[in-house]
Amino acid sequence: MNDTPGWASPGSAPSEGQQPGASAPADRPDPAQPADQPPHDPAGPGPNWSQKQPPSAQWSAPTGAQGPGQAPPPGPGWGGTPPGAPGGYGGYAPPGGHPGWGGNWGGPPPAAKPGVIPLRPLGVGEILDGAVSTMRAHWRTVLGISLTVAVVTEIVAVLLQGYVLNNSTSADALKNPSASLDELTRAMGDALLSSGVLFVISLIGTVIATALLTTVTSRAVLGKTVTTGEAWRDARPQVPKLFGLILLLLLTVIAIMAVGLAPGLLVALSASEGGGAALAIVGLFGASFVALWLIIRFSLASPALMLEKQSIVKSITRSAKLVRGAWWRVLGIQLLAGIIAGIVSAIVVVPFTFIGAALAGNGISDLFNGTGGYSWTFLIVSGIGSVLGSTVTLPITAGVTVLLYIDQRIRREALDLDLARAAGVQDHGSGTPGATPGS
Repeated sequence: MNDTPGWASPGSAPSEGQQPGASAPADRPDPAQPADQPPHDPAGPGPNWSQKQPPSAQWSAPTGAQGPGQAPPPGPGWGGTPPGAPGGYGGYAPPGGHPGWGGNWGGPPPAAKPGVIPLRPLGVGEILDGAVSTMRAHWRTVLGISLTVAVVTEIVAVLLQGYVLNNSTSADALKNPSASLDELTRAMGDALLSSGVLFVISLIGTVIATALLTTVTSRAVLGKTVTTGEAWRDARPQVPKLFGLILLLLLTVIAIMAVGLAPGLLVALSASEGGGAALAIVGLFGASFVALWLIIRFSLASPALMLEKQSIVKSITRSAKLVRGAWWRVLGIQLLAGIIAGIVSAIVVVPFTFIGAALAGNGISDLFNGTGGYSWTFLIVSGIGSVLGSTVTLPITAGVTVLLYIDQRIRREALDLDLARAAGVQDHGSGTPGATPGS
């Protein structure tokens, strides 16, 4: 974005300021001072203090040794606040209303929050709340984008199911206990094909929605608004690269799955079908874990590509760098967001699914027979429910992905300083915030 610094290149920490200079030269002896007396040290003890003092933990105020108008030395502990004093050393309190050193110290001031998130490392709840707050604050733009993407993807999915998948897939063999291995393999392949095609369509829609909603979320972090047209103009130059990124990631996952299945298929074709099937299942599970690891490691590539205007390869390497050392955290937050989105989607979609099955005339039992032959009435009614569910859940999953990207850059590259300057926040970063609870 043009008005959001720090996207095109990684953020950097502010200058640490000038290093402390050399210590000032010692005071010259006072000519008027007697020669047998040591030079006077302004930072040293007062004139009524002995040159030999006990350890600092045992200091106590001398009795009856103060001169006229002289304040007593600090009491035990060096932190007690005298009665009536605001706090700190002998009542010292720094400017700004924050208590001084001592029992009244309450930590650094809270981080600035010009938009939907505070400008500091975020906790899990703050990331989820930021995604929901973005949808609430900019609902016209957010829901317009997600509704458009949901309608287009659902139309494609319904047409594929009605014209292609219903005629090419069958799961009858899965219910037949006497089915042969070839029939079971063919039925499982048909089921995987149907679900895989629908998953790819949903994935493409999710990534496109994430790309378009990236601009909205990044502006919402600064407390600024953006229209649908502005979001599209900002995302349009990167859309071809985005599709290239999707294709590259899909091909990578397919290659990993093929490598995992290849040994089992070779054994089944050359030796034992049973042993080959078992080996293929083991290889499929192993390949699935590898694919999951890569998916999470590259899950921030889309925001990096859209906000930093990176190439496809550089956006993937940027995502890997940001996720390094935080893989489990990114997986947990993405999984939690997916569970929440799934629950919300189920609440919306399931009623439409049962209504569509009832209107189709074949009964509710057709939902569970596994034949895959659904009528157009069922597909259309259930598709409407899917559109409504996706309209609500796409902003949540997309917002979590973008805020995870921003959070990782804040933690690694001090992006909050650039965001604070862009939002017009003064004196941000002067304090050192502690660890964020729940992060």
